[in-house]
Amino acid sequence: MTMIDSTAVTDEEREAILGAVREFADAELAPHAAERDEKHLFPRESLHRGGELGLGGIYVGEEFGGTGLGRVDTVAIFEELAKGDPTVAAYISIHNMVAWMIDTYGDDEQRAQWVPALAAMELFGGYCLTEPGVGSDAAGLATTAQRDGEHYVLNGVKQFISGAGEAGVYVVMARTGGPGSGAKGVSAFLVPGDAEGLSFGVAEKKMGWHAQPTRQVIFDGVRVPASAMLGEEGRGFAIAMSALNGGRLNIAACSLGGAQWALEKAVQYVHERVAFGEPLAEKQSILFAIADMRTELQAARLMVHDGARAVDEKAPDATMRCAMAKRFATDAAFDVANRALQLHGGYGYLQDYGIERVVRDLRVHQILEGTNEIMRLIVGREMLRPAGSASLQRSGENQMRSAS
Repeated sequence: MTMIDSTAVTDEEREAILGAVREFADAELAPHAAERDEKHLFPRESLHRGGELGLGGIYVGEEFGGTGLGRVDTVAIFEELAKGDPTVAAYISIHNMVAWMIDTYGDDEQRAQWVPALAAMELFGGYCLTEPGVGSDAAGLATTAQRDGEHYVLNGVKQFISGAGEAGVYVVMARTGGPGSGAKGVSAFLVPGDAEGLSFGVAEKKMGWHAQPTRQVIFDGVRVPASAMLGEEGRGFAIAMSALNGGRLNIAACSLGGAQWALEKAVQYVHERVAFGEPLAEKQSILFAIADMRTELQAARLMVHDGARAVDEKAPDATMRCAMAKRFATDAAFDVANRALQLHGGYGYLQDYGIERVVRDLRVHQILEGTNEIMRLIVGREMLRPAGSASLQRSGENQMRSAS
């Protein structure tokens, strides 16, 4: 395998990067996806090898070992990874989000301490925002961080944390303000995976995503130095939200990759399967179904790339465009994978074909990184602002210029 070159910007170099990623996915992910799903195996060694390739810090700066790619290239990488295994690709997305947060908001000491090992995937990262009684209302989190001299003491519980128990560092959102302080009372902290007082709940029994552990992360008097605060006090919520733009794009891209794999399997199957004296591929209803699936995936792909461009360009409406892309792509991809299962008939329901696993894995993408209902809220509120219609007009003009 070839090391990802962080200077790659041309079409030729971009194809070389994607070729290396395909090779990794074909060698390390796809052959083991069914076994990892069945036995709930977390692929530590494969992830370490992914770090050697440069997959641990895809859009992290080069100073501390990242590859420094833009978000357009990043989403293409995650789509390729997800063709091998959507679950592992999604964990790599979460890991990259953690590495990016530390690289972007950390001071030089924090970056030097954590980013090189994360970029190389010698350490894994965990993102601790969601709580048991909070869900989508992230600003209402209850985990506290009380100042005690030169330290903060963290108490609380985080829910649905991917990689819990495996991560070497957790980015934790905790309340430093008083009751009722809302989003402005939230700060971010870097908590080592071996911190005293840190523990984990039992592994959740999930519908999908079996190849990565999901547990509660419990903080019982966890003491970290004041220097472990990431960014400024009271900026934790803003840091968390800024990371979610990229996270939503990555998860959308993972959905695309899983659905594309399922579609390709369906195309192969309808060519091979004979019913009522002719291949299924000869039936017009099947032809129309395949055409619709391909069309919807391409539309979703264009939306994801549009959101990625918005982040790269620091567009003022980037959050809305990322929300639109995440909502549309994860809905479309789940639907495509589900229809691929239907085209397989009873065989699609069997584990041997892999389709049912991808359907299960993609279902959660409509929930995490902000539910798709929250994505609608983001878009609707933005459009009802006075500047919303002007943003829509500018977007249309930009699309016309891109097409000309």
